[in-house]
Amino acid sequence: MSRTVYVNGDYLPEEEAVVSVFDRGFLMADGVYEVTSVLGGKLIDFPGHSARLTRSLSELDMASPCSDEELLAIHRELVVRNGIEDGLIYMQVTRGNPGDRDFAFPDPKVTRPTLVLFTQSKPGLADSPAAKTGWKVISIEDIRWGRRDIKTTQLLYPSMGKMMAKKAGADDAWLIEDGMVTEGTSNNAYIVTGNRIVTRALSNDILHGITRAAVLRFAAEAQMQVEERSFTIEEAQAADEAFVTSASAFVMPVVEIDGTALGDGKPGPVATRLREIYLEESRKVAV
Repeated sequence: MSRTVYVNGDYLPEEEAVVSVFDRGFLMADGVYEVTSVLGGKLIDFPGHSARLTRSLSELDMASPCSDEELLAIHRELVVRNGIEDGLIYMQVTRGNPGDRDFAFPDPKVTRPTLVLFTQSKPGLADSPAAKTGWKVISIEDIRWGRRDIKTTQLLYPSMGKMMAKKAGADDAWLIEDGMVTEGTSNNAYIVTGNRIVTRALSNDILHGITRAAVLRFAAEAQMQVEERSFTIEEAQAADEAFVTSASAFVMPVVEIDGTALGDGKPGPVATRLREIYLEESRKVAV
């Protein structure tokens, strides 16, 4: 059955959805995106994703294609039209189609942004078997550009990192810069040492994760100690636990780093509890 997708104001069968070959998202990766999870037919953390989209657009001096209210309405309509119970909604905004290729930005008064959304149905998204066994990760050099806080569509190196991990028999890769872990290929990274949750502080070096913000808030409310600082792979290998957070993985335990098992090689109690809290509390305020 064909999905209904959204392209620049129209709801279309996916086979009929087209974007110009001159669109700057295609030619220059001149675009930003967000991925919002759907659980029980409702959107998880939508206000956070909407706010981060606005920030990404502002940082790139890119016009917003519509209001937050209109974006929410589009998301909800796609959930209904595609009968999504559990899954994801991918949203991408590019600088648009100026009608030809040029490094210079087109005049925003003449060239409107391109807005595309589509759904991915993932039954049982919150019940991933991987959450019970944990991920294995490898470390790789972080050679991405310097504004990782902007959620752009420039995802070639993270994709290469995923493939490096797959080739090594692992689930993901953690990126290393100046000897310190920045983040995972598509997630924020954490270790647990004693009663402290350690994760890199926000800066231009990492994505300002929406799930990250919620998880750290819930951790503080649960009287867990959080320390925002950089850490090395060696420190991570010696930690009691590790985990990652993202909109699609929620809180995912990490049980092995570069071949070294953490603890007893099974998901630890902190990551397991944070996953439970995040899913429970996020469902309560889902829209």
